[in-house]
Amino acid sequence: MKINYRKYFISLIYLFVLGFSSNAQTKYYVTAPRLFDGEVMHKDWALIIENNKIKTVGPIQQLSVPEGAVKLNYPNATIMPGLIEGHSHLMLYPYNITDWDTQVLKEADAYRTVRATVHAKNTLLAGFTTARDLGTEGAGYADVALKRAINEGVVVGPRLMVAGRAIVSTGSYGPKGYDTDQEIMLGAEPADGNNLIKVVRDQIGKGADFIKIYADYRWGINGEDRPSFTLDELKLINEVTRSSGRVMVCHAKSKEAIRRAVMAGAETIEHGDFIDVELGQLMKAHNVTYMPTIAAVDVISQYRGWKKGITDPPNNVLNKRKSFKEAIASGVSIGLGGDVGVFPHGENALEMELMVEYGLPIMDALKAATSVNARAFHLEDSLGNLKPGFIADVIVVEGDPSKNISDIRKVKFVMKEGVVYLSK
Repeated sequence: MKINYRKYFISLIYLFVLGFSSNAQTKYYVTAPRLFDGEVMHKDWALIIENNKIKTVGPIQQLSVPEGAVKLNYPNATIMPGLIEGHSHLMLYPYNITDWDTQVLKEADAYRTVRATVHAKNTLLAGFTTARDLGTEGAGYADVALKRAINEGVVVGPRLMVAGRAIVSTGSYGPKGYDTDQEIMLGAEPADGNNLIKVVRDQIGKGADFIKIYADYRWGINGEDRPSFTLDELKLINEVTRSSGRVMVCHAKSKEAIRRAVMAGAETIEHGDFIDVELGQLMKAHNVTYMPTIAAVDVISQYRGWKKGITDPPNNVLNKRKSFKEAIASGVSIGLGGDVGVFPHGENALEMELMVEYGLPIMDALKAATSVNARAFHLEDSLGNLKPGFIADVIVVEGDPSKNISDIRKVKFVMKEGVVYLSK
């Protein structure tokens, strides 16, 4: 077949110009029967977006369509702020496909980063316009590079806050169980005592937006979770971190590790599998937000053989249900963080569904993924709510997620900073 290259080239130019023109639109007038502003669900409200900011939000009858604006109306739908994922690992993918050890030890960082670009796109198209990544698990500072690529428009993904390598105490983290005559690469960077100062500063210098610490790990004599840093060590980490204007966040499952992390100045507690009312109240008193990662416990239990809905839940699932109810009862601020990567990127809504299943009021689950996480991550002046002057991170979902939380999966429209990435 003979190709007319001149016509082919002209067609490419035409498609490029057409695409550029469609993305050059700076004004939008968006309407739907419901609008959740990050705190309250409103009926028959409209949203006006100009450039990359929210211009106006309010009752439809009080707003007029700006001249030249694109009008988008979504029947039987809900307008919402872009969702915020509080605990993800973009360099990981489900362990029932490839186990964690293999991903860390045998997959090249370049391969893992390429996969992560797809994970990032799936996250954004699921309505999560911002995400906190809690460590690359052996892929160095690939998350810093991914964040840059997204910011520069090289690849599509959510706005990222990244931890880099994360920090563990010597001897606590994995992969484990290999011949000690060889040095096995770990999933995070080990450091102890005064060396913590150097490691924290080094991670900051290499691009970490916050410092993630494993305050405990499964290194007890019977494989149970035990604290891996002393209170003084955690305080030292926090002091160095704070001096840079960053914050410390802590993986902490056991009661003592949670207590130490809170007293040392952690801003979020990740997992908290053994949180109780007393610890929740301590966290509340110190303005610490809880990231429960229910979905990780749920799916890992299924990977290990639990047939959900058929066989009785294993003890770790029962314990998670109990601890989450105690967290709710304590009044601690609960954010949205599912440990996604353990389960597929783009399925982030699973955590919200399980939070509601485990007893969190449905409106609180919606707030967790918007205004609560925005406050927890110091983004409350620009994200997490639909307010005039805020960044135009906007999604539309079919249905009413305040009645059925699973409607959060039915994403029809995604905008990040005024740019439309999905419109159905």
